[in-house]
Amino acid sequence: MNMRTTMNAARLIPALLAVSALGGAPRGAAGAEILVEAPMAAENKRTAFRKSMRKLWAEHAIWTRAYIVAAAAGTPDTAAAASRLLRNQREIGAAFVPYYGDETGAKLGRLVKEHVLIGADLLAALKKGDENKRRTADRLWQENAVELAALLDAANPHWPKQAYEEMFRHHLALTARQMTARLGKKWEEDIAAFDEAYSEILTMADDLADGMIKQFPEKI
Repeated sequence: MNMRTTMNAARLIPALLAVSALGGAPRGAAGAEILVEAPMAAENKRTAFRKSMRKLWAEHAIWTRAYIVAAAAGTPDTAAAASRLLRNQREIGAAFVPYYGDETGAKLGRLVKEHVLIGADLLAALKKGDENKRRTADRLWQENAVELAALLDAANPHWPKQAYEEMFRHHLALTARQMTARLGKKWEEDIAAFDEAYSEILTMADDLADGMIKQFPEKI
């Protein structure tokens, strides 16, 4: 090494050390960081999506509960609870529009709204002791569950119709159990039914979210 080369190296060393101190990194290291950050960003996005889906369906369970409590007691907040519950059904339908289009989103919103309205009819029939109206409401509720399961099955191959029919029927049974226990003043049974319904709906929300992530990995 000649003297000029030695002098140039002497000038470069402090500069390289300064870059290192400021957090500079070779191009290969920066590329590696990007490769690590990309899947992490995707996973964070999916975690947020799962949380949003949980929130929507948790609100369905919570506001259904609020409506049952208010309507069973005949308190003045019944109409407000019903309005908030119906808003949730519109929000559920809207959440599916970016992935399945306006028609499917609107149909889902309509079916979950029907689910809520039929449930209100069932509660009214139970409160009055009208067995004929109770049977009619229950039949319509079951038919609505089948329609919901069929719609989901047609929209996403990861949402099998039979599994969702069973899930929705179980949800109906737990909701009806809350109604009858509440009206019968069986408070512990009422609370236990809500706890189970809440846990079940979170499981369903997770399954819906996972199905959408598998179907639309480039979007979610």
